Amino acid sequence: MHNFAITKTSTTYYMSRICLKGMGVALITPFKHDKSVDYNALARLLEYQVKNGVDFLVVLGTTAETATLDAEEKDAVKRFVVDRVAGRVPLVIGIGGNNTHALVRQLKSEDLSAYSAVLSVVPCYNKPSQEGIYQHYKAIAEASPLPIILYNVPGRTGVNMTAETTLRLARDFDNIIGIKEASGNFSQIDDIIKNKPEDFMVISGDDGITYPLITLGAVGVISVIGNAFPKEFSRMVRMALEGDYTRALTIHHRFTELFSLLFVDGNPAGVKCLLHAMGYIENELRLPLVPTRITTYERIRQVLEKLA
Repeated sequence: MHNFAITKTSTTYYMSRICLKGMGVALITPFKHDKSVDYNALARLLEYQVKNGVDFLVVLGTTAETATLDAEEKDAVKRFVVDRVAGRVPLVIGIGGNNTHALVRQLKSEDLSAYSAVLSVVPCYNKPSQEGIYQHYKAIAEASPLPIILYNVPGRTGVNMTAETTLRLARDFDNIIGIKEASGNFSQIDDIIKNKPEDFMVISGDDGITYPLITLGAVGVISVIGNAFPKEFSRMVRMALEGDYTRALTIHHRFTELFSLLFVDGNPAGVKCLLHAMGYIENELRLPLVPTRITTYERIRQVLEKLA
């Protein structure tokens, strides 16, 4: 199911670049009332995504509450998504953390043959230096059988990966093919877009700024709101990529109220609330996350009615 080729010369792997342009969705993990994984709901969501224009899916990212899943659950979700999607869209797997040695071991041992790339977040809590971040990704790039997408989200990790470090990684490792940028720092992101290797992809990590980032040269988004509105949001992304900025902006503005509402009580509480109001899932999260406040739920429901 890979859409890239790998050949080996000495100890170096050369990978033809895969293209993950457009709208990718950072999948949630639906839970039942007893907090077990709701595979029936997950199956419904996957069909909803695939049939409504999603370009690729990100499995076991931060929006999936992956930190609260045990190893057996992660493996089961990983395999379930592969079986249900059945090659209809590319799949990206989230493999990240702050124990570099453990990540290297995982990348070398897991069967990732059904996935097209790895999304790996900047290490959280440890607060490494820029050299530490570089060496972390160097170890991952050298161990991974798949291309790597960097993920910079300082609001969650506590440390920002600078444009200089991103560009250094992009130039030094052929299998580091892009970055999901969620710093919100337009100057930094523009610096990366301006100075990156030609085929290095800059992907928005924030729904609310996807439209302006595409006008700067980003190739798309890994989206949260796309869980609920794959058809509409992917249409906006494609229009913007095609230069149809006026119509894309109209769609962007339809969702501006939701962009902020979905994060008022944290992610993925907001999008789970939205999907529950739409009838797709139970409104269940695992501690330490909890559902949105009733006031937020009501505001989301009201916006949903206006969008219908």
